[in-house]
Amino acid sequence: MNNERNFTGMNRRQFLQTGASCAASAMFLSLGRTVAWAAPTTSNLVPFATLNNGVQMPLLGLGTMTLKGDIGMRSVAEAIALGYRLIDTAMIYGTETTVAASIKQSGIKREELFITSKLWKSDMGYESAKKGFQTSLDKLGTDYLDLYLIHRPAGDIKGAWKAMEELYHAGKIKAIGVSNFKPAQLADLIANSEVKPAIHQIETHAFFQESTSLESLKQLGIQMEAWAPLAEGRHGLFTNTTLTTIGKKYNKTVAQVCLRWHFQRGIIAIPRSKQQAHLAENINIYDFSLDDSDLAAIATLDLNTTQFPEWS
Repeated sequence: MNNERNFTGMNRRQFLQTGASCAASAMFLSLGRTVAWAAPTTSNLVPFATLNNGVQMPLLGLGTMTLKGDIGMRSVAEAIALGYRLIDTAMIYGTETTVAASIKQSGIKREELFITSKLWKSDMGYESAKKGFQTSLDKLGTDYLDLYLIHRPAGDIKGAWKAMEELYHAGKIKAIGVSNFKPAQLADLIANSEVKPAIHQIETHAFFQESTSLESLKQLGIQMEAWAPLAEGRHGLFTNTTLTTIGKKYNKTVAQVCLRWHFQRGIIAIPRSKQQAHLAENINIYDFSLDDSDLAAIATLDLNTTQFPEWS
């Protein structure tokens, strides 16, 4: 959610309800996968997916790309206060120190959080990956990561993965995974690895639904995670007629409809925002359910192509 306004200039929150509360009581749909609840000692209302190694990961979190400096610190700290427990960062984002400072400011216990970071292309290879991981660990001010991903497939992937497997076995990482891999690249990694990726983080949203990838990953026992789950408002997502009509039906915003759609598909989503009201809105998706007609309508929006060609 880098852009708080879409390309037409209309605020993405035009349907935001007055006084919406993030503390909604929830009746959750079955996701066709194991789902567990957060410990009652936290304020977190977000359910968990169980990864292929038994680790539990929240199904909704906060993306932190561009959330730097004082604004970033405030945004992450506010998200934690609202009940977010999954925080996604990466070396290339330059936000790892901001995340660390925000966690310290929040006062929450480290073990209550699920922190993800990622290995960048410049650190690929066995020795480089170990150094890159330690650099991220130091910036985040922690002695372990909950999830570490290869950010993009480039260079010595197998060497980097071997290093990540060793760090995983040593208890420095609870789960390891990949991001932005093509099917053939993922298949090659699995065939030549001891530890199967627990996560594949890819672009997926209403305009790029990746249904084939979702089914393939389910068959492999790999959890899909969505970056840009709201397409950052591209292609007029926040004013799309289909999505706004569904939102009015439930008195919900387009963002809430889209995040609920991800949730019902069993996909982890990490939307980004620097506005407290938007952070509260994004986590308030558990008091309604999209029906079959809604899901069928959203399915027609699939353009089956990236909305971020500059990142391809």
